[in-house]
Amino acid sequence: MADRFAAIDIGSNTFRLLIGEVADADHHTPWRTVYYTHRIIRLGEGLHHSGRLADTAMQRAVTAFSEFAAVLSRYEVSAENTLAVATAAMREADNGVLFRDRVAAETGIDIRIIDGDSEARMSLAGAAAVLTPSTRADMLLFDIGGGSTEFIRATDQLCRDAISTKMGVVRLVEADLHSDPPSAADYQAMLAAANVHLNAVEQYWGEVTPPLHLVGTAGTVTTLAATELDLCPYDADTINNHWMSLAAFEALRDRLLAMDHAKRQAIRTIESGRGDLIIAGLAIIEAILTRWHYDGIYIVDAGLLEGAWLEISRA
Repeated sequence: MADRFAAIDIGSNTFRLLIGEVADADHHTPWRTVYYTHRIIRLGEGLHHSGRLADTAMQRAVTAFSEFAAVLSRYEVSAENTLAVATAAMREADNGVLFRDRVAAETGIDIRIIDGDSEARMSLAGAAAVLTPSTRADMLLFDIGGGSTEFIRATDQLCRDAISTKMGVVRLVEADLHSDPPSAADYQAMLAAANVHLNAVEQYWGEVTPPLHLVGTAGTVTTLAATELDLCPYDADTINNHWMSLAAFEALRDRLLAMDHAKRQAIRTIESGRGDLIIAGLAIIEAILTRWHYDGIYIVDAGLLEGAWLEISRA
């Protein structure tokens, strides 16, 4: 049996597990997937207000980690071949380190709490592994999470610069989504909040000429792509390198904003737990498209998780 490697992406909203083997050179990705699963946990729930991981969120997380540990054992993946990385929620929470130690004691999973630069670097590596050469030649990659969004400018897979912002879908929903269906005021508040973070991105860049191509990764954009395509069952290969035009985005935005939470959640491509978060995702994406005058987005279902897998496997 070929060596198996595992990566776990511990996001503020979603936990993802990938077990894979190093693929042959002619395979469409550097990894051959043996097992994949994810859970919507909302680990960052309430963090914006309290500064701490909530007891209920931590218990949901421990349950997920226990399930992941059982899977790792079943597929005979060693601890040395496993890399679990935690992002905004655990690195910002006052009790994040204590929770990391609890997870290790109760489940045997050792978590590395990574900084924003490491998160951006791994996200770029994962996304670049599946993007076409013409797209990755000059791109702005954004990775929307529950508690943060990373922006990476890259040329031919090489990172020019990266910035992590405290702009995430869980944060925006908790701060600004007060009505159902979303009111115009709620949505405008989300757009305004997103633009404050984009101001910081521009200040970090020092100039505002964006790269040629815009690329989005993570659950928000892949869910929107699947909804545009009515892709059920979901297929990552179909999502990878999908082009969503500005007109298609605006049509989807208008459709989703007109629905209440129950109707959005009933859409077969929007999994349970994303019905409200997708509104915040729309606002973030709209702010990016409008701010930097892009006419659409390339979408990939590869990012931090796959980048972590590449790191542990050294593929």
